[in-house]
Amino acid sequence: MAILQRNEERLMTGAELARRPDIHCELVDGRVVPMPMTGHVHATIEFRLGAKLVAYADESGRGIAMGGEAGIYTRHDPDTVRGADVLFISHERYARRGPSTFLDVAPELVVEVLSPDDRPGEAMKKIREYLAAGVDRVWYVDPRRRQVKVYRSPEQMEILGMGDVLQDEEILPGFSLPLSELFRSA
Repeated sequence: MAILQRNEERLMTGAELARRPDIHCELVDGRVVPMPMTGHVHATIEFRLGAKLVAYADESGRGIAMGGEAGIYTRHDPDTVRGADVLFISHERYARRGPSTFLDVAPELVVEVLSPDDRPGEAMKKIREYLAAGVDRVWYVDPRRRQVKVYRSPEQMEILGMGDVLQDEEILPGFSLPLSELFRSA
């Protein structure tokens, strides 16, 4: 058994994080990164988009939508567990998950709503992690600019504005959400 030196940091695993409901955080390379409360604008947009995805999942029967910081492993050893604001995962992928509290299978879609404290460099790091872990799309929602950046890869990104409709026939056939509705009263 190794003895930790005083200046050595002890890394946490995803399994240990799952047993700590008292802390609101993400786990990045085994290190706890606190996640502050995001405020009412973020919560409104997250809830509105999540509700639309839940309705789509229920009506289409294609998968499951989750919200409320669903945990997703993006790396192991040391573990990184990211807290997606909203996600959609097909029944096929969901059936391949392991017994972990957090998803160890990449969903098709991850939605991140920009928080007031988010830094662009950290956001892009998170987007790259999701895509590298096998997520097909990342929707990065910016409430202040009232736009959504749709990432298919770190290099392939489309910006949608207020006159556009959020849709993806490849992974969510039949889903559509006008951005004017998403950002209404937010």
